[in-house]
Amino acid sequence: MTLVATDLDRTLVYSRGAIEAYGGGDVPVVAVERYRDADASFMTARAATSFAGLAERAVVVPTTTRTPEQLARITLPGPPPRYAVAANGGVLLVDGEPDDAWRRDVGRRLAGAAALPEVRAHVAAACDPGWTLSVREASELFCYAVVDRAALPAGFVAAETAWADARGWQVSLQGRKLYWVPRPLTKSAAVAEIARRAGAGHILAAGDSLLDADLLLAADAGIAARHGELVAAGWHAPHVVVTEAQGVLAGEEIVAWFVARVGDAVPIR
Repeated sequence: MTLVATDLDRTLVYSRGAIEAYGGGDVPVVAVERYRDADASFMTARAATSFAGLAERAVVVPTTTRTPEQLARITLPGPPPRYAVAANGGVLLVDGEPDDAWRRDVGRRLAGAAALPEVRAHVAAACDPGWTLSVREASELFCYAVVDRAALPAGFVAAETAWADARGWQVSLQGRKLYWVPRPLTKSAAVAEIARRAGAGHILAAGDSLLDADLLLAADAGIAARHGELVAAGWHAPHVVVTEAQGVLAGEEIVAWFVARVGDAVPIR
């Protein structure tokens, strides 16, 4: 059985801003997220149709840095997934409910990294109000700042990366959000646990950011979005390909890549 683990934002689904930034705005799209009574995230119509059929032949696992509450705003095409990964691997959802045993295991693995209150206090002090809209915690596991990316000082991300690395954390800039995440908090660990429970012997993965690197490395085969942080950083792996397209069309290409590799697998009953 094949497990398909896919990041969501700027990999599979795209905001209007991301569609405008990377092109593809003239392609028919369908909304997959509602936020404050408005459509917030989209897939191409072709990607949505193809994705709906994936769940019949693979274990599809949305794998995201979003909190469970943020993830709940998204409704992907096809049947609701039995499993999902939220909070960058900190929350494993089974039929929409957090798995308590997994959360306890995550707590044990995070014991070796700096504590969240220390990092949160540093982030609040380091982020200048002139270019920071807000600083937030996510699921009591990590934190992020919503920033004016154009006004972000040169060298700030590099300096924060060094600061975080010395404390067992990592930094990732995705769109307007700058994340500080404990290194032991990984998407790949949660996906490996789901693969074990589901009896999946083959893992396909997709992502765009540095927080997806471990997921892609742990997969049997992976695909990275050309416009993403990974490609910009020069990251690569022999079993990971890069999309030809950017933006929402990269999302469509990623779905087609999954479908081609799942192929004629026996339907899941």
